[in-house]
Amino acid sequence: MKRKIISIDHEKCTGCGLCIPDCPEGAIQMVDGKARLVSDLFCDGLGACLGTCPEGAISIEEREAEAYNEKKVMANIVLQGENTIRAHLKHLREHNEEEYLQQALEYLRENDITVEPESKEAKMEKQPFSGCPGSRTRTLNEKGTATHAPEGTRESQLTHWPIQMHLISPRASHYQSADLLLAADCVAYTAGDFHKDFLRGKTLAIACPKLDEGQEIYKDKLKALIDEAKINTLTVLIMQVPCCGGLLRLAQQAAAECKRKVPIKAIVVSLEGAVIQEEWV
Repeated sequence: MKRKIISIDHEKCTGCGLCIPDCPEGAIQMVDGKARLVSDLFCDGLGACLGTCPEGAISIEEREAEAYNEKKVMANIVLQGENTIRAHLKHLREHNEEEYLQQALEYLRENDITVEPESKEAKMEKQPFSGCPGSRTRTLNEKGTATHAPEGTRESQLTHWPIQMHLISPRASHYQSADLLLAADCVAYTAGDFHKDFLRGKTLAIACPKLDEGQEIYKDKLKALIDEAKINTLTVLIMQVPCCGGLLRLAQQAAAECKRKVPIKAIVVSLEGAVIQEEWV
């Protein structure tokens, strides 16, 4: 059957293993120092692993693949404990995979496996992080990173980390129902009041439309931010250089392929840091 399934570019894969924890289904394993898709049966094609690959080596493709088997996946998941079972059920709910969810619950019933509801304290408890510290998802101060800025300086308005498009996860809580600012890398270096004028009250993602590889992944993530995270608005902040227009085109293409409609504002900044164009597109 033809369906969506992950694809791993082994040239880009460095073998860091950050994708493994986000694939409790067991479809990805480390083989010969590289992440490998070891079974079509276990890959649901929903892309939970996309946001954790710092090299952009994982993408979604549509090809002939063996049908996903939820009950075989559950046989692997239950061996990993209640937290993994809960995470998998939550994953299915968030993607509206009602059929797979019912199959998973049926498997639990058939095998007399009871999963206790997660307590509020357990939800708040932080699990040890074993990956690259720079790609760990973090929520910062609501007003930014600085809680007591020295007199005469401005507080950072950044509320979360990471921010680079290859590293962000559309499933992160700070992107849910947010106003998203998608900024070209260079803007913050030219706009003197970037935090005050553009970042305040928004969640951030950054990218370079000229130099970044794997931009098809960017489009997939933007689609997930619109359809799944249900962002309220999308502001695309770019430079007054021809290559920067690619970021706006990418955002418009992603939005055109989404089920939800989201308003998009385009802001163009000159090399001197002045706003020379601002309009809803």
